[in-house]
Amino acid sequence: MSNVITAREAEEMLRKGEKPPAGSILTPSARDVFGGTLKPSFKPAAAAAATGAAVVPSIPDYEFKWTPGSDPKTPAEIQRFFNSPALHVLKERICDMGRRLWQRDYTDGNGGNITIRVGDNLALCTPTLICKGFMKPEDMCLVDLDGNQLAGSRVRTSEAKTHFGIMKRQPNAKSCVHAHPPHATAFAIANVDIPSCLIPEAEVFLGKIGVAKYQTPGTPANADEVGEVGKTHQAVLMQNHGVIVWGKDVEDAYWKMENIDSYCRTVWIAAGLGGGLHRFTGGQAKELINLRQKLGMPDPRAGLKECELCDTNDFRPGTVSQAPAAGGAPVDPQIEAVVQQITAQILKSLAGK
Repeated sequence: MSNVITAREAEEMLRKGEKPPAGSILTPSARDVFGGTLKPSFKPAAAAAATGAAVVPSIPDYEFKWTPGSDPKTPAEIQRFFNSPALHVLKERICDMGRRLWQRDYTDGNGGNITIRVGDNLALCTPTLICKGFMKPEDMCLVDLDGNQLAGSRVRTSEAKTHFGIMKRQPNAKSCVHAHPPHATAFAIANVDIPSCLIPEAEVFLGKIGVAKYQTPGTPANADEVGEVGKTHQAVLMQNHGVIVWGKDVEDAYWKMENIDSYCRTVWIAAGLGGGLHRFTGGQAKELINLRQKLGMPDPRAGLKECELCDTNDFRPGTVSQAPAAGGAPVDPQIEAVVQQITAQILKSLAGK
């Protein structure tokens, strides 16, 4: 069985001048510890170059893949699977993402939760009532997609079913991350639509940002509401609650959490500069949507005409739109009385000069 090397073990090995044994599995944090210190034998591309073989550039793939129909059934099989090296790597990765969420102030107290799908009807998830910045692999839970806990010493997060509402409807959603990033959550609380056609990277990596109507967190109603919106949107604002995003793996999902909060923060700052928001054209947006689809990401705007792709509503921070009265804008009687009084005083003063 392959040996799993954690970050702590990697640090100890470096202190002793040791290298990972052949066939070892390095957790993401362990890879960061070794960094550039590994010899070429641990870097396939470098090794190929040293022997004169062709070097094929690649992108790391962290997506967990399983054979359909292979979910463990018996308690013994479930425990072996839950404690396997492959799942230990995923547990470490969840802990890494939890620390990132906490360090960026995307979670507070015990807020937020993370899931990774690991089977036809199985997922790893974070436990309830835990700070995401200080989780350990042994804290993780194994549950089915109905929320029944199958393994783990801590109780699963109460909002796991919200994640599964998306996973059941969207097979490409292999991991979900829910958090409360301040800038994006502010939009969800203010019930303000996030404007589009402003930053190319947001159009490609976030796509159309969905909005799920408020339902009590952790309830079946919330799972259904968020699941329906999340089916075609990788980033979803949950009204009066926070943000949930999904991706092909947990790091992909986490990146989208960074993307959406950075985007909302940038829009908020730009709108406050007073020059308005300069949008690119619908045709340019169409090019970005096509690129997004080539990357295998869904976008509900794919069939829209170019003239329908960019919203035209002006976003102004700190303002609230009001429905105009029959004769024009609504008037506050008290404010009107004060204005008339000040006007009368000014006219009186001018008349005496």
